[in-house]
Amino acid sequence: MCLDHWTFCNISNLTPGMQTWKKYYLHRAKLEHQMASGKPSADYTCLAMRGHKGKIVAMAYLSDNKHMFGAGNVRSVVCTASTDGTIRTWHVQEGTQIWSSPTQEVPFVKVITVPQYKLAISTDAHGTIKVWHGETGEELAAFSTSSSSSSLVAYSVNNKPFLTASTAGGAIYTLEVPNLNQVSCITAYQNSSIDLLLCSPDKRWLVAGSTENANTSPKIFYTDCLINSVDESPIFSSLPVNNCAVVCWLPKAAARIAVMCKDHVSVQVNITVFDLSVKKSKYKMEVLAQQVASFTLTGSTWSTTILMEGQGTETILLGCGSELKLYSIAGTQLEAFQDHKNTISSIWVDSFRVVTSSLDLSLRVYTWKKANKISSLTSRYHLLGGSHRWSRGFTDVACDNVSIVGVVAETDGTSILRAYSFNL
Repeated sequence: MCLDHWTFCNISNLTPGMQTWKKYYLHRAKLEHQMASGKPSADYTCLAMRGHKGKIVAMAYLSDNKHMFGAGNVRSVVCTASTDGTIRTWHVQEGTQIWSSPTQEVPFVKVITVPQYKLAISTDAHGTIKVWHGETGEELAAFSTSSSSSSLVAYSVNNKPFLTASTAGGAIYTLEVPNLNQVSCITAYQNSSIDLLLCSPDKRWLVAGSTENANTSPKIFYTDCLINSVDESPIFSSLPVNNCAVVCWLPKAAARIAVMCKDHVSVQVNITVFDLSVKKSKYKMEVLAQQVASFTLTGSTWSTTILMEGQGTETILLGCGSELKLYSIAGTQLEAFQDHKNTISSIWVDSFRVVTSSLDLSLRVYTWKKANKISSLTSRYHLLGGSHRWSRGFTDVACDNVSIVGVVAETDGTSILRAYSFNL
């Protein structure tokens, strides 16, 4: 029953006799019920975490609670980057700061985490990448790209961690983690900032693209070439689309990617889905992208900001203004929710639930259900973020198995965290 509900669960690393599969199931099922019902005080506690003197520009969970689930030993840790020039970590259940990096003059623009190695990786406005020890805040390594960094992705190949960073100058660096030794550097685009950078769920593919340059097409790179080749040109393929705005992976498919493009002539928004593969011959390898679906979003124009996330193999979630929509890759609108009163600012998706943040200063929680092999959502409840007198709204949200954390933009230009911890 445990493995059927939670394929990742593992109690083998606990003290013998302290935990059983039955206890795990009852404990986890009770928590899942609380996260689905969301009754204030009864199911969760809410804490505000303040400390940053600037805007929080990125947030990620540093803890990995997937494999460890004993009563009383869950500790969620969130890492944040701010324009105030600091990286900070926070104990979600206690609502306290764990550590802060020394303040630097250059503002940070991004932070990602590698929970299995207890690492946080940041980049700032000058393109300096730094690796931080997640438990102590010690700076472990630094690397300069000589150009402002746009995006970071971390992934492991054969249990060895790597980092790929894109720059405003169109370059892609691949570095070893945690020492940040350079493995490769390629010029993907000439003088076009790469602001789209995503690694596939199986870590075999990397998509890079520029939303600023309408004449560029997203490029798909084979990660083995990025991490193993310094001198040879990496193997890649350009997707046959332009005016790319958003990309996402369909996480349960082997290598399926959805690309949203905005046609400024017809003022339409199109979504195209590709399956990726590698064709090997005696003398060469090539990346193939086969189109499997394409459709036009009715009622949406290129001037609208649309968020996109994938679920399963054939389901796409879209945040269109204040509305959350569910589509099949064939273009069939499955569901539409109008729970928010203002623009949806971010969407968190995993195999259990969806959480949306909005400028109306609320988070909305949904849970997945499946009927006749078709995924659908059940709208559950709102998590409120405080008073509009002091706050402008939620700008970001993240979730693990025991908590939900949102970034709240304050009226004075700073940001705080609001954490919702579900009772254990």
